[in-house]
Amino acid sequence: MIMTAGLGFKLEHLDEALTARNLGLWFEVHAENYMVDGGPRLRALMELAERFAISLHGVGLSLASVEPPSRDHLRRLRVLAERVRPAAISDHLAWQRWKGAHHADFLPFPRTRQALDITADNVARVQDALGRSILVENPSLYIDLPGHDFDEATFLSELTARTGCGLLVDVNNIFVSAANLRFSPEVRIDAIPAAIIGEIHLAGHRPDPDPVSGLLIDSHDAPVSDPVWLLYQRLIDRVGPRPTLIERDDEIPPFAELMLERDRAHHLLEQRMPIDA
Repeated sequence: MIMTAGLGFKLEHLDEALTARNLGLWFEVHAENYMVDGGPRLRALMELAERFAISLHGVGLSLASVEPPSRDHLRRLRVLAERVRPAAISDHLAWQRWKGAHHADFLPFPRTRQALDITADNVARVQDALGRSILVENPSLYIDLPGHDFDEATFLSELTARTGCGLLVDVNNIFVSAANLRFSPEVRIDAIPAAIIGEIHLAGHRPDPDPVSGLLIDSHDAPVSDPVWLLYQRLIDRVGPRPTLIERDDEIPPFAELMLERDRAHHLLEQRMPIDA
């Protein structure tokens, strides 16, 4: 099944999604919303999976936490994966769990050698539990913590080399982080080795409502911005086509409006495909 550009699936779009016939269309869901034993939500996902490739995007593994991933979480994720047989499973380079508490945000950490050891061990635990490799997503950053031993691209490259995982490149996260921490998004995106990229995300951002902060927020509630589109084109010009997702998690527009963004990504990918593909 060819995967070019996909959409984050929303239940209110089920009927329109099931009748879509766009070439290369696929869907992604937040895994934790479907790690249940039954019910209408899971039934809708299974119906969608009969027609399209599905990617499971996790938000709860806490891969950079000093605490290992929850065994119950991994068990339920594996059950879901066995049901859906997804094209990919992913989660974030961040931590959320500490002393039994689970925080809603993707929290940053110094990219030290110890953090690399911890994260690699957690990724290995996840992959052993699932019986397959996963993709790890680069985070949006809002503060520049001290004490790094690696830049982000090197940390992720080392992580993939140690564990065999791949990378989910969120282009908007790179753009937002670059604006907040004042580095070049082009230099950062050019540093990512092509061979480790398994999926790409595109999303929208907004300025922080607090004008004093001057930050950009990875809000997922707006269209993909023109600078992010340009950064995306720069990436796929170098690495070639990769399955690409349009993410929208708030201020959800009509399905047809999301499909316009999805089709834009599809056409950009199509232009870069080998002639005999």
